Amino acid sequence: MTATTVVRKRPAELATRILAGSGLAGALVCGIVTGTPTIWGLLPIVLFGALVVLGLGMLPAAVVSTVAALLVLLPSPGELGALAVDSITNQVTLIGVIIVLGAAVGEVMRRTRVADVIVRGCVGLVDGRGPVVASFAIMMACLVLVAALGTLGGALAVAAPLVIPVAARLGYTRSATAAMMFVGGCAGLALAPFAGSNVAIMSAADAGYLQYLLYGALPLVVVSLLVGLPVVRWMQRHSDDHYDESDMSESLTSPGRRAGVATAFFAVILLAAVTWAIVANAGIVVPLVALPLLGITTGLVGGLGLSGTLRALGAGARGMLGMLALFVLLAALFVAIEELGPFDVVLDLYGDRMAGLSPFALAIAIALLGWVGVPGATAAQVVLLDQLFGELAATAGISMATWIVVLLFASKADTYGPLPNANMIGAMGLARCLNLRAILLTGWAILLPACAVYTALIFLETH
Repeated sequence: MTATTVVRKRPAELATRILAGSGLAGALVCGIVTGTPTIWGLLPIVLFGALVVLGLGMLPAAVVSTVAALLVLLPSPGELGALAVDSITNQVTLIGVIIVLGAAVGEVMRRTRVADVIVRGCVGLVDGRGPVVASFAIMMACLVLVAALGTLGGALAVAAPLVIPVAARLGYTRSATAAMMFVGGCAGLALAPFAGSNVAIMSAADAGYLQYLLYGALPLVVVSLLVGLPVVRWMQRHSDDHYDESDMSESLTSPGRRAGVATAFFAVILLAAVTWAIVANAGIVVPLVALPLLGITTGLVGGLGLSGTLRALGAGARGMLGMLALFVLLAALFVAIEELGPFDVVLDLYGDRMAGLSPFALAIAIALLGWVGVPGATAAQVVLLDQLFGELAATAGISMATWIVVLLFASKADTYGPLPNANMIGAMGLARCLNLRAILLTGWAILLPACAVYTALIFLETH
């Protein structure tokens, strides 16, 4: 770390500490001088957003904001115990549990090589049919794997060693390959039935998976694939960062028969779980039941044995324990804010005016705010936006379908731009590409028509 970096970091750290300290002090004063309901219950939420914007991690920001909420509320020991129980059983905590379970299942899929079978199967279907069809197959392989695992970075890390040799043999550049992986992976993440952010959207909108697909995910997937193919061809013509001959041979051995059988079991259970989610509209219960069943069955059939399966599940889950802690704290924060009742005060004061708001204008404003103004992990973004604006949206007459579109756009649009982000950099790194301009152009090429499609959908649904 250079001296210049240290100098730059010190003012930001100092500002963060001052804001956290003054926020906690202000919360205590509010707790002493006000009762409930109080509009000062919004203070912890504002404090959380400001701390994250200043560069504090989401977990420490959640700790400070939750303490601030408790200082405003000043609960008795009995009330504090009840709040803790409500937080642990809250749907926000359950979303964190689902994220942990998804990471655990992903590790089992990696160790049993089920993920390898999925990618090889998608790419192998079009072997020898030309570069255009092969590029579509690579995007579909990334889409299917990300949709199955529910995570972008982990799924692309598994897919990269398998799709890069195919792309290299067909003469695709690193930039074009990164674009294929990014487009397919992001489309798969929108479809993933058990991805934390998607479960959060369905929970917030009180919608089933089929409704989520029809109103939210499928338009983005269609735009991604329709735009993705010509973007990849354009990228291929305007880049020269070709792979070396050494990249054309696969370094991984073919998965055995056992991996194929485990993949079949995985596919059947996943299909049954998705069918259950659609038919029974069972909501958040489905991933809580299906993910452990998927992980254990895939591990046992894939040859890991009971102890090996449990070790794999534990290894995958450990990497997401910080995310679980974040969601437990967010649940406590939102339960405390609900007790403080700031939104009741807002509705009492401005409810008549809000009822006259244009649903279209309000939906667009919330979507844009989520896109550019609410930082953090996508599932946390969804939860935060729903807590902040859910009641307001309902008062203004925003329907379930529109709310799905708003939350999906707000949480996923920044993946495509306008600025570089971790998902872009991850796809570039896994494709061994250094052309940031290429991946930015890919994201923008999808973002612009997606904005137009979602704006049209919101307009149609609010008129």
